[in-house]
Amino acid sequence: MKRLFLASLLGSTIAMCTAAMAADTDLKTLEAAAKAEGAVNSVGMPDDWANWKGTWDDLAKLYGLKHIDTDMSSAQEIAKFAAEKDNASADIGDVGAAFGPIAVKQGVVQPYKPSTWEQIPDWAKDKDGNWALAYTGTIAFIVNKKLLHGSDVPTKWADLKTGKYKVSIGDVSTAAQAANGVLAAALANGGNEKNVQPALLMFAEIAKQGRLSMANPTIATMEKGEVEVGVVWDFNGLSYKAKMANPDDYVVLIPSDGSVISGYTTIINKYAKHPNAAKLTREYIFSDAGQINLAKGNARPIRAEHLKLPEEVQAKLLPNEQYKGVTPIKDADAWEKTSKALPQAWNEQVIVEMK
Repeated sequence: MKRLFLASLLGSTIAMCTAAMAADTDLKTLEAAAKAEGAVNSVGMPDDWANWKGTWDDLAKLYGLKHIDTDMSSAQEIAKFAAEKDNASADIGDVGAAFGPIAVKQGVVQPYKPSTWEQIPDWAKDKDGNWALAYTGTIAFIVNKKLLHGSDVPTKWADLKTGKYKVSIGDVSTAAQAANGVLAAALANGGNEKNVQPALLMFAEIAKQGRLSMANPTIATMEKGEVEVGVVWDFNGLSYKAKMANPDDYVVLIPSDGSVISGYTTIINKYAKHPNAAKLTREYIFSDAGQINLAKGNARPIRAEHLKLPEEVQAKLLPNEQYKGVTPIKDADAWEKTSKALPQAWNEQVIVEMK
């Protein structure tokens, strides 16, 4: 029996070692192929967004990859992949979560699963490896503590109903951040991707009180003192706070009664001229070093719970505990329909109530 157990254990050990060696060999092969290609061209991954600069610098130092980026929107990236085809000028792009499945439907991407694939939550990846969120965005509040008119700092959506401050959410007809803010408020009040009515009722009540601000929460409006409580992606809020003249006047937090978590995914061009360099780029983005680079840019890495971030980097992010009540989008098709209808519903039910 012991011999049988030993043989079984030995067989398992050999199998595990063989698998590890195979994975290691595959990575070495990929690295060699990427080095031979010598470059990786991106779209929508500029140096100053989520600290992509750190990743491009590392890829240059480690593998000699030259890099150029052309900044553009998610929709433009997918259109570019489709239009250029065999004359592709881009190898990899970074798009909002909703655009990953769209890129797959349009047949313009190719799959690659990084070696840390199992540590990526199922909701945040395509089962075939065509896309996977590298970092997340969660709807948060950014609060100017000096402009609360005697109210306490709001820590949940319910607080917004009774505060004395103005609430800024932005333009739900053009900004994904604002639309997701409405969805987050709906989820916290019993709604879902098909039903944002609870959020519309809440914002309509705030508008009736004369406390709904039309100021889009940005660096510029915050510097002018036009934002008292803003509804923003967490990474935007943290970035804005860090750039303020008096950052201690601001607090960024995830509402404790619920929020929505989404994020951004790389897509590798099906027609890439440097496909191996693009795959190696994705591999690096999901490595510990690549995830830490994103965290340095105030973006919460998708593998946050599997990482030991340097103290000075962790200090730039919100504590993991604040994310316990967040919910990913579960019905993407329903949300796509609801978000398209949202601007009209917002105008008819919320804006009409403004004093």
